[in-house]
Amino acid sequence: MVKLTVLYGHPEDPQAFDDHYKNTHTPLVDKIPNLKNFEYAKVVGTPDGGEPEQYAVAELWFDDMETFEASMGGDEGQTAAGDLPNFASGGATMLVCEVE
Repeated sequence: MVKLTVLYGHPEDPQAFDDHYKNTHTPLVDKIPNLKNFEYAKVVGTPDGGEPEQYAVAELWFDDMETFEASMGGDEGQTAAGDLPNFASGGATMLVCEVE
């Protein structure tokens, strides 16, 4: 399995981020072909009680690297990725991980 992990920094306007993510971005992600699982979570804290660096985390799961590359390289994947500047004012770090 391969997963794309997206770490979202704190947005300038959290309410606008949340609204866009729920109503615009998630429907775009849902259209990505061969997506096995999609999870989104808001970061609520750290183990030591400190301020978390991230606002939210998303994980998109695919069967393998070839499927990931084809899915994210296709129109639907590019549309979802291209939406990031529309709401991720705190930045987004993307990590491609092979799950062992």
